[in-house]
Amino acid sequence: MGRKKVAIVGGGITGLSVAFYLQSEIKKNHLPIDVVLIEAKPRLGGKIETIKRDGFIIERGPDSFLERKKSATQLAKDVGLGDYLVNNDVGQSFVLVGDKLHPIPKGAVMGVPTNIASFATSGLFSLTGKLRASFDLFLPKKKVDGDQSLGGFFGRRLGSEVVENLIEPLLSGIYAGDIYNLSLLAIFPHFYEIEQKHRSLILGMAKQAQKSKQKQQQEQHKGIFQTVSTGLQSIVEAIERQLDHTVVKKGIKVSEIKKEDDLYHLELSDGTVDKADAIVITAQHDAIPSMFPNEQQTLAYFKKMPSTSVATVAMAYPEEAVQLPADGTGFVVSRNSGYTITACTWTNKKWPHTAPKGKTLLRAYVGKAGDEAVVDQPDDVIIQTVLDDLNRLMPVKGEPIFSIVTRLKEAMPQYIVGHLDNIRNIKSIMGQKYPGIYLTGASFEGLGIPDCIDQGKKAVKDVLQFLHLGQA
Repeated sequence: MGRKKVAIVGGGITGLSVAFYLQSEIKKNHLPIDVVLIEAKPRLGGKIETIKRDGFIIERGPDSFLERKKSATQLAKDVGLGDYLVNNDVGQSFVLVGDKLHPIPKGAVMGVPTNIASFATSGLFSLTGKLRASFDLFLPKKKVDGDQSLGGFFGRRLGSEVVENLIEPLLSGIYAGDIYNLSLLAIFPHFYEIEQKHRSLILGMAKQAQKSKQKQQQEQHKGIFQTVSTGLQSIVEAIERQLDHTVVKKGIKVSEIKKEDDLYHLELSDGTVDKADAIVITAQHDAIPSMFPNEQQTLAYFKKMPSTSVATVAMAYPEEAVQLPADGTGFVVSRNSGYTITACTWTNKKWPHTAPKGKTLLRAYVGKAGDEAVVDQPDDVIIQTVLDDLNRLMPVKGEPIFSIVTRLKEAMPQYIVGHLDNIRNIKSIMGQKYPGIYLTGASFEGLGIPDCIDQGKKAVKDVLQFLHLGQA
């Protein structure tokens, strides 16, 4: 058997995971495979980017990942960064409703209460809202054929007030989307399964919480998130350094992909053509239709699948300039509170390694589905907007030592209702027409870093099976 070639389109964390683990299999099993990684931007890493300035470590994209999803922790270890893994400091998170910060009730899991006493005494909800949420204890389960929205599901079980004041702010901070359009089955199928098994979300989540109580007690001072103390970009850089059997092309777009005989021809923006036996496409969904001009009907969902634009503002201050709650790590904002910011992390409280001693690092978020215009404003306007909002809550004295605005334009793919069926349909049709081409990444089956890594590792298995060269 002659040598085979695999092309990876997209150099974000999914594409990098494909390249890293495919190269590992090639080396370990002496496989006759050549690999090329093609990234449209001049740098690898996608949304992952770290800035180091004056002793501060500032993430411009994601700042961490869930430790219980093992793949990101394992990747950090695999690239030699295991000694730099750190967990977040545990502290109180808040929800801003009106002009007041309310502690998130203890035991709440994505807003679903499991600690009845904490929920009952919370100032987040009116008596009417609390009574409505208690209906979940008695409401029958509802069998739904097909998908449903997150907002519709949680509203039916817990009422609109819990959705508006807790669930929506928490989910908006993660997905920057409209929860009445987002898919339950694509994002949180677990909650639907709990309803079907236990009838009540509250009772079902409480049972699960009880099972893990001992572990939680053992790790009560350990946060559930991890990052790399040298910045998440360290993972990207470590992978890139180790891709010694992979050709990496940066700043080059894939213009079109054609099938000719048994090979795929990738026409590139620099006028050259790469040929490959198999291709893993990890680019965002809206970039894919142009690569297949004859498949516009098949890929029509990608054109209507929305992406939200967001921006972050990182601001460095002397410690004495900002009065923060002693045990607080940040807050999310209720949609009806009249603020432009959607969340703010007191980063040095959550991640002490991110700021020098005696300094404070704040990171505020703006932009969400239906309210993205602020992202296009000049830096000084965004910064002033954030400071105006923060000063309504807590005194912020003087000008920041420095500020960094990051815009992530149409960077948050939205898994709208019906997403999974649409993705399955596209993959099925494309798989029949273009065997050996695999679509994967943040636009498909999970936005988080571990989800993207898992998708990348699965793509490696799929490619090796297709090439009849074993299974990773």
